[in-house]
Formats: sequence, C-alpha cells, structure tokens
Amino acid sequence: MSSTTAELLKGAAELFPDEVVTEAHVRHLDLPGGAGRFALITLDNGLDHTKPTTFGPQSLAHLNTALDQVEKEASEGTVVGVGLTGKPFIFAVGADLKGVELLKNHEDALAIGKGGHDVFKRLASLAVPTFAYYNGAAMGGGVEVGLHCQYRTVSAATPAFSFPEVFLGLVPGWGGCAILPNLIGADRAVKVIIENALNQNKQLKGAQVYELGIADAIFEGADFLEQSLIWTASVLKGELDVVRPEIDRGEAWDEAVERGRAFADSKVHGAAPAAYRALDIVAAAKDGDLQAGFDAEDTALADLIMSGELRSGIYAFNLVQKRAKRPAGAPDKSLARPVTKVGVVGAGLMASQLALLFLRRLEVPVVLTDIDQERIDKGVSYVHGEIDKLLLKSRINQDKANRLKALVSGVLDKAEGFADADFIIEAVFEEMGVKQQVFAEVEAVAPAHAVLATNTSSLSVSEMASKLKNPERVVGFHFFNPVAILPLLEIVRGERTDDAALATAFGVAKKLRKTAVLVKDAPAFVVNRILTRFMGEIQNVIDEGTPVDVAERAVEPLGLPMSPLVLLELVGPAIGLHVSETLHGAFPDRFTVSENLAAVVKAGKRGFYVHDSGTPELDPEVAALLKQGDTVLTEEQVRDRVLDAVAQEIGLMLDENVVAEAQDIDLCLITGAGWPFHLGGLTPYLDREGISQRVNGKLFLARGVASVPA
Repeated sequence: MSSTTAELLKGAAELFPDEVVTEAHVRHLDLPGGAGRFALITLDNGLDHTKPTTFGPQSLAHLNTALDQVEKEASEGTVVGVGLTGKPFIFAVGADLKGVELLKNHEDALAIGKGGHDVFKRLASLAVPTFAYYNGAAMGGGVEVGLHCQYRTVSAATPAFSFPEVFLGLVPGWGGCAILPNLIGADRAVKVIIENALNQNKQLKGAQVYELGIADAIFEGADFLEQSLIWTASVLKGELDVVRPEIDRGEAWDEAVERGRAFADSKVHGAAPAAYRALDIVAAAKDGDLQAGFDAEDTALADLIMSGELRSGIYAFNLVQKRAKRPAGAPDKSLARPVTKVGVVGAGLMASQLALLFLRRLEVPVVLTDIDQERIDKGVSYVHGEIDKLLLKSRINQDKANRLKALVSGVLDKAEGFADADFIIEAVFEEMGVKQQVFAEVEAVAPAHAVLATNTSSLSVSEMASKLKNPERVVGFHFFNPVAILPLLEIVRGERTDDAALATAFGVAKKLRKTAVLVKDAPAFVVNRILTRFMGEIQNVIDEGTPVDVAERAVEPLGLPMSPLVLLELVGPAIGLHVSETLHGAFPDRFTVSENLAAVVKAGKRGFYVHDSGTPELDPEVAALLKQGDTVLTEEQVRDRVLDAVAQEIGLMLDENVVAEAQDIDLCLITGAGWPFHLGGLTPYLDREGISQRVNGKLFLARGVASVPA
C-alpha cells in the first residue's frame, strides 16, 4: 500500500473512531495429501453472526498487516498458498456504512476507495495462488475481496450473496465492476450488479453463486472449510484443473450493458446516478484493463459518497434495519398480553390473506366468520389452497401443512368462534356504520381482555370504538396490499386506546414480521394521506386540462416504482375515490374529489389504461369520459405543484403529531408504498431539492441526517 494512501486511510480512520474493527487472523496448516504448508486468513470482528464483519479504515489496515506477513512467507517459499475465510455464518458484508456517513469531503471518500483497492489488489499479486472460501453471507466489499483471489469456493448454505451498492446509491467500488464481468461475462455481471440490486437488493444463494461461475466449487456447509482445503490441495498439486468459459468481448458485452441501462431506466428513470456509473465502468472493462477499471471505481465511489442520493440511500437503509426494529412511541413490551387464538371478521380476499398471515407466523388457532357459510367456506378454502402451494414449493413439509390446516376454521356464530380469542381483527366493508356494528357484535361475545383491531385504511378508529363499553381495547391495525409482501403495518392509537392493547398490537406485529409504525388517529393515517394528496394533484392537473401522458411523465424523475395512474389501477379506482372522499370531508381545502375519477368508477373501469400492447395506453372509453379544462401545464410545472402539495401535507402531518418524526413518514413510504431508497422515502429529496424550505420555510431533517454533514 502506498504511503499516500496509507496516510489518507489513517485520516479516514481518525474520522471514524467508533469503527467495529475486523481483525485478520493468520494461522498455518498442512494441506491434505502432502500439498504443503498453507496460510489461512480469517476475517473476524469478535462478535457473533448477528453483527456481521465489515471493512472500515482500521479493518483494511489489519488485513493489510496480515498480507504483509503472508507476502513475506510466499516470497520466501514457506507457504504454497494463501486462503481467506470468515467467522461462522459470515464471510464479510462490505464497507462499514456508519463510516461512510461521516465522510465530509471528496478526498476522504477517495481514500476509502483507493485504500480498499490497494489492500485487496495484494491478494492477486502474491507469489503463490490465493483462494477465497465464501463460508457464509458475503456482500459488497466482502464479495470483492474474494474476487481478487485466483480461486473461490462457496458454501451451499450461504443465505445471502450480493452487490447491494447500486440499491443504496453506490457502485461496487473495490473491484466488483471491473473484475466480475471479466470473470463471468458482462451479461451475468449486469444481472448481479444492476438487476438484482434494483430488484430490492435480491440475494443469491450459494448454489446460484456457483452456477454463475463466481465460485469454482461448492461444498455443503457442515464441513465446508475441510472440503475446500481438500479441493485446494488438489488444485495446488495439479490434480484438478479449474477451467472457466471464455468471455465474449464482442457485441454480447455491449448488448449486456445496454440491457442494464434499459433496466435501470425502467426502475429509476434516470433519477439516481449509481446504476449508470456502474454500467459505464462495466462497459469500459471490456478490454480487460483492470487497473483502469479500479481507477474509475475510485472516482465513481468518491463522487457518489458525496452525493445526496447515497446519503438518502444509507438513511433509508438505517430506517429499515434499525428504526423499524424499535418503533417510536411503542409502549413497554412487558405490557403485551399473550395471543393464543385469533379471530378474523370477514372471509373475503383481504380477510383470508390476514388469516393466512396470522396462521403462518403465530401458529395458533385462527377462526373466520362472515355473513353466510358459503363465504366462510371460500375463505377457509383459500387459506388451505395457499398452504398447499407452500407445500408444493417445499417451503413447508407435510406435517406442518397438516398442522396449519387443522388450526384454521370458520364459523357463522361469533359467540362460538370468538369466546376464547385474544386478538380479533375486522376486515369488512370500509363503512363506519358497518364497522361499528361488527365491533358491537364482537364485544358482546369476546373475552374482556381481547384486543379488537380494525384494518381500516382511512376511517377514524376513535369513532369506530366510541359506542363500545370498552373502547380502550380498540386499535388500528392497517395492512398494505399484498399483505404477504409489503412490510408496513400502521398501528393506530385511538383517543381511548390503552397501553396494554397497544403493546399487544406491537407484540403481534413483531411476530408477524411486519414493520410497525405508531400513528395518530388522523384521517387516512400516513401512507394513504400522502399518496392521496400526491395522486389528487395529478388528477387535478388532468381535470384542469393537462394531457394524461404529460401529468404521468412529470413525476418520472422521482424514480417511483410505478406511475401514479398505474398505482391507482393497483389500488383500485373505487378505493382511491373512497379515500379521497374521506379526506375531502376532513380537509376540504386541500383534498378534492375528481369528477373524472368518479366517472371512471361509475363506468366500472379498473383503471385509466388498457394493456393490450404490453405497455399502458389510455383506454379510449376512459378518454371519452374525461371532461378537461383548458389549463395545460408543462411537466416541470406539474412536478412543482405535486411536490409542493406533498411537502405541505407532510409539514402539516408533523405539526399534528401524526407520527413522532419525519423519519417515520419515510419509513412508511418505503415499506408501505415501495418508494425508492435513493429518495430516502421522500423528505430527504424534498430537502435536497429546496422544496421543504420553499413550502414550509424549514428542512424536514437536520443537516447530516440524510445529507453530507456540514
């Protein structure tokens, strides 16, 4: 490592005094079959597998010191090879993001890139063959340090292997963009670096790592290291020749890069730079000049570390990984009561999905009720069918399938079904009178301690509970569709909800593996209120005269998972109309009810588009229904209007204490509406673009929270 880089790395280490340092322990062993003396480096931060091994400046320095030792041994001929592995269950999961957050200038960011490269490159330049043994989870820099070795093995038990950088707003910057396409070809590298990352950071399993050609051999987890060393001995003795397919450096390489660009466009619409920077490096790596690739990685890494998108990405990552595990405002968990039986009022699709989720996660009896036996039978049948699908996919075994099926039942008589239930949730028609009647019937037969939960998306939980003898046990428990996929659960505290009911709700949410956010009993809570204001402004500009395609394109620079009207189609125009009516009733000055949307619902249309050609096109029948004014806005004018409205609404929600902090707004948007990490949800983007200041006169977040520290 050059003295300049060493000094820069030392400076970076001084900025990050709280680094959890990874040691690099060197031990020696004799390889099987008389293959010779071998040096094995183990990466270990001294903590268990719940605290994965990372690379910060001091950790890189420790690995560098270990390489000093093995380099000397290799040049003296006292070892025949060098191996690299991790602590139990973890190989290494890359750069320490806590350190990245602290970096304030381009030079310090550049030092992280150069320091990693200078250390890792030494593995490739040793006088003896080098081997990486991916014994467990490997991500980012953890994958890259192994790529610098000549040979790699992977454990079949590896649960997670990925390059998450583009997902977060970075590029694989310690060799990934340059080495991987030269190892497995551009087509496969683009899949791993770009497509998997932008598909919500999709992870590879050990078998996939081997099939892609990233690893040369795969062994079972139980004796992985032992088998890897036997394999290593065979390679070193010349008994085993590792043959890799020739890389296509012709048109296939260029086509893979273009496919990656098209994929990035479909996901982020040019709104986040990381994917495009990574693809530029992959494109340039076609000639096999690794050093040029490393230099490009250093520059890209430093530029992106100093960008707002990366800081928003890390902020979002921390929300999902940390804040989500400690919900703000949740009561002491010791107040939670045990839940040994669950009741579900309703047996329609939503209720059946809820029954399935409670059944799978809590593994307690779940009973459904509805207004007639036919509906009940259909609901129970749905749950049984989904269990059969799990069995077919080998996600559960026959014994578990039988046990789960035995736990779900349906009855007409609420007294029979709910007399011993601890937690009862309703998922019936979204109408206050209907829900009040349901709760009155349930309260009459349920035990005194039972929590009564509502899956309402917009109605007042307090009003719903107002006619009950014990309103303190009613809590909002708002799931997002599809229930099995979207993590968010808005837990709503009514005016009289007590701590025991709320603590029980949070305890259940945790067992359901949902991201629970405490929200005030305010109209439409968080996600639906923001989305309705967002969608309402889009609808308003269309109604006033802006063409549909202009209104849709206006928000493309946000890089949202889908356009507003495609989202409306997913939600359902009738539901969208109902929520807008609810919010118009509460806030008539800010929320409108679109006559055009009402006409679309009245006509029974499922959305604004037809999809016959594979891409959304405005339905001619919907176009005929639209009555528009003559005010036509540009895309920029539409975008400003929409984002100003949303910034105003979020400001008002925070003033009303709908949630504890802006962070909870962002956590809700990420986990409940799929808003991108590169936006950080939304408030960092509104701050970065100057919208928060323009609309509310202040930022939502303090400097350095989701931005470069001052």
